[in-house]
Amino acid sequence: MAPKRNNMIPNGHFHKQWQNYVKTWFNQPARKKRRHAHRVAKARRVFPRPTQALRPIVRCPTFRYNTRVRAGKGFSLEELKAAKIPKRFAPTIGIAVDHRRRNKSVESLQLNSQRLKVYRSKVILFPRNAKKPMKADSTEEEMKLAQQITGPVMPIKTIVKKEKARVITDDDKKFSPYAVLRTARTTRNLDGIRAKRAKEAAEDPESAKAAKEKAAKAKLKTKKK
Repeated sequence: MAPKRNNMIPNGHFHKQWQNYVKTWFNQPARKKRRHAHRVAKARRVFPRPTQALRPIVRCPTFRYNTRVRAGKGFSLEELKAAKIPKRFAPTIGIAVDHRRRNKSVESLQLNSQRLKVYRSKVILFPRNAKKPMKADSTEEEMKLAQQITGPVMPIKTIVKKEKARVITDDDKKFSPYAVLRTARTTRNLDGIRAKRAKEAAEDPESAKAAKEKAAKAKLKTKKK
């Protein structure tokens, strides 16, 4: 708003020492070069092992992003158990482990356990002692075929299935997603009380019938009002 009445004319000095507050980013190209040098040095240091660990497939949090999948922190103990891989042995062969993760669905458990099995079948284990190879170690022919993976191990690919165009039927026109969701929500909320009433009706049919008639009369009175 414009100043009112006979006051001093605004003459603020708000640009003093502005050079001290300017942030420059001239070291960005050098940092890029340094990060690349560190990646190359790490790849040489860990050769022939992969530069990154195997990560599980997880879903993004919240309702908005739950349809998307991404790489998680580590495999849960249940997934390792399903794939028959010891939890202390897994990190030694390049598998990330997260003991805090829990599997809330059978689908995620099966998906990641299958991912572990595929990785285990492809991985080539070099013996710690070449003179005394262990039973789980790979043969000399397999070790010759080993190649280092410098990027993500078994990268996650999002498959998008497109719905084919079709004629809208009468059933589609009559279908109401809102009604279906509402019915499902009501069924879930009333599941406990319905199970309790069914149990009471099985134990004492007469008292259950009387309670049902009483509830029907009360409902009829409320409608008349």
